[in-house]
Amino acid sequence: MIRLALGTLRQHRGAYAGTFFAALLAVALLVGGGLLLASVLTAKPPADRFAAAMIVVSGGRDVTLEKVTTTQKKDKSKVKRKVKSERLTGAGSLPVDLAGRLGDLPGVAAAVADVAFPVQTSTPDGRPLRGADGAPVIGHGWASAALTPYLLRSGAAPGRGEVVIDADLARRSGSTVGGRLLVTTKTGARTMVVSGVAAPAGRDGLPAQGALFVADGEVATVSGLPGPTAVGVLARPGADPVALRAAVGQVAGDHEVLTGADRVRADLPGALPDYIGPISIFGFVIGITAFAAVFVLTGTVTLGVRQRLRELALLRTAGATPGQLRRLLGVESLLLAGAAALPGAPLGVLFAHLVAARFRELGAVPAQFVVRTNVLVLVAAAAAGMVVTFVGARVAGRRAVRIAPTQALAETADAPTGGLAPRVAVAVVTTAGAIALLVFVPLDGPLGMGMSFVSSALLLCTVAALGPLLVRALTTPVSRLVGVGGPTGWLAGLVTRAERRRVAAIAVPLVLMFAINATMLLNSALLGQLAQREQQDRTAAATAQVTAPGGLPLDTVERLVALDGVTGAAATLPTRAIVEQGGKPEDFASQGLLVAGSEAALDLDLRSGTLPGPGAFAASAYVAGQYGWRVGDDVRVWLADGHQVDLRLAGVYARARGFGDLVLPAALVAAHDPRGLVSTVGLRYGGDVPDRIAASWPGLRLAPTLGAAPAGDAQNQQGAWELMVVISLGFTAIAVVNTFAIATAARRREFADLRLAGATTGQLHRLVDREATITVAVGLVLGALVTAIVVGAFSAAQDGTVRVVVDAGTYAGMLGGVAALGLVAGAVPARVLLRRRGLPALGDGR
Repeated sequence: MIRLALGTLRQHRGAYAGTFFAALLAVALLVGGGLLLASVLTAKPPADRFAAAMIVVSGGRDVTLEKVTTTQKKDKSKVKRKVKSERLTGAGSLPVDLAGRLGDLPGVAAAVADVAFPVQTSTPDGRPLRGADGAPVIGHGWASAALTPYLLRSGAAPGRGEVVIDADLARRSGSTVGGRLLVTTKTGARTMVVSGVAAPAGRDGLPAQGALFVADGEVATVSGLPGPTAVGVLARPGADPVALRAAVGQVAGDHEVLTGADRVRADLPGALPDYIGPISIFGFVIGITAFAAVFVLTGTVTLGVRQRLRELALLRTAGATPGQLRRLLGVESLLLAGAAALPGAPLGVLFAHLVAARFRELGAVPAQFVVRTNVLVLVAAAAAGMVVTFVGARVAGRRAVRIAPTQALAETADAPTGGLAPRVAVAVVTTAGAIALLVFVPLDGPLGMGMSFVSSALLLCTVAALGPLLVRALTTPVSRLVGVGGPTGWLAGLVTRAERRRVAAIAVPLVLMFAINATMLLNSALLGQLAQREQQDRTAAATAQVTAPGGLPLDTVERLVALDGVTGAAATLPTRAIVEQGGKPEDFASQGLLVAGSEAALDLDLRSGTLPGPGAFAASAYVAGQYGWRVGDDVRVWLADGHQVDLRLAGVYARARGFGDLVLPAALVAAHDPRGLVSTVGLRYGGDVPDRIAASWPGLRLAPTLGAAPAGDAQNQQGAWELMVVISLGFTAIAVVNTFAIATAARRREFADLRLAGATTGQLHRLVDREATITVAVGLVLGALVTAIVVGAFSAAQDGTVRVVVDAGTYAGMLGGVAALGLVAGAVPARVLLRRRGLPALGDGR
């Protein structure tokens, strides 16, 4: 069987070239996506910050809730416990005396308290200062330098009003001992003198964070934290690690005790590389690649099998059974996919490295992210490509192997008809699934974009299942329209109506190409438009916006809004907050809000209640609806550092896009967010307020309200959409070219017969062009229909307005691009084939 399969592959290498290339590309994309996902899942930053400590006791780094459910069955109760956690964006504090108690334990050489807090640092000329690869700068008390350890290279330990910086920061800023830096934290902005430069042994700094040390006596004043965020335990020589850890655990109580590589978890969350966003992106890449691979490979394999119907009939004449033919097609597909996996795997590795480089450039992944080659991923991707190709061959051969032996003697051979009931059943299930998602899933929430893609995929499955039926319904009117213009158009209409299965096989990749990409691009454009519009409406009342590089301390803002002539102000302080639903913690983008003056400078479009004051908060209409909150309800909220507080719901607002789903008192947020800086102050004023602001705070920027939406996760979103569009557009473009080439190659005898009947090469070119036009038009109509359903439902869920052409430029570009690709893909293979030496019948006659 293997020998026969190899022989048929050599004999039909032209027909299977498209399938080979599609399998190669599928394996490459699966390898690339798999390596990226595996790399972010296994990425762990080094525990260098606590390298000198054997054990680290950490404050809270997440909110963990336990849900207990009890079910009764046959007089027996069954208790289920589910534990859910949500990561904090800040760090919880430890008791001030914990380091002293740990230091008294036997075997402990020293217990060092580490107070870690983010700082905004700039040079005297106002140039912001960042760590290596744009890493944040983290402040500490000087005593915690021993935990790495950082050793002085020059200068002395910091005193009052002084700082020690790492050697990398010194090089970047050009600072030397005696120089000055502007250090801004949530407690204020200070000009501090550089007293020394320190670095870990053998390097200038840590790869994921810059380090700045203040005097231990000033660390509480500068950081605003009530206690240490971690305590590092340095062991005496010869101490038993197991016994020491047990003793530390008893003293630490409920606080987390970390050893080995886990010590890195005690660092400030903002100082650690964040892989949460890339995990979801690369996971989605795997999904979209697998979906496209099934479509592409099944289509190309099906066309390849259809070219061999007369050969299969001949084998049936020689005595082959349908089972033997199915096994033959299966073995061929496995050999073909296996051969494609050999170049596909290294191509996938290259693809993963290119994507990682682009994501690092966008800032969507940490600068330290590296792609690690994983043999299991390579094997799994190759196996997946082989399985998909094998299944495609089995599906394609299901009816083809039942071909009658007598068709071997016919000029053309057709596969037996039938199989309508399974196709209809599949279409009903996928259509029902798409409708259920579009109707019952809240598309205006965080799942909206993902569910719109899944809905598109289900509707595309419907189109694939009902392809011949849908094509027959559309081909007739389209072909009659295109057929206006002479006998060539009339003949093209007849051919496409007669060969609806071939038209369907080519049109389905066109539908996939248009619908998937148009849906993603249009929905993304819609969200951007709505966010920008809401931002404009939110800030329209303000005369100007005040900002500063890195942010403003709250006390500075309070003095700013108290200036004479300021009639209204609204200061926003970005943060994250966690609330509970059904025992599961959920994290939401939030804002601390400070409102002053008699005139409103921020319009959130309150639907009920008021803006929050002390002890209260406001929620977006979406979140309030999801949780069933009403104005006056008490809700438990976890702040960025894990501090738990019960707040009363004061109001519900509508304009949450690009802003946040929860609004909290600014003072509360500043007290419990490690960064705690105001991002923007909207002002209403009269007179010479701008001049007085410039005189008192020369570093502030005062600009008219422009209405641009906040960046938010713009880098992650841009990287995600670039990657997904490149994959889906590139993969489906290959599918279109493949299917056209395979379908055209199967018509060699047909074209030769037309030439012998007197048709000129030019007439055949025009015939093929008209057929391609009909096929492309059918594909675009079906693609536009799928897009209209999904985009219309998504749009209606956002603001109640049904839109189909969200962005005319994007829509026209997709239509024109897909049409051009389809027409070129249909014309080029035919022109290559219609050369005289490519037509067997003519060649035979010479």
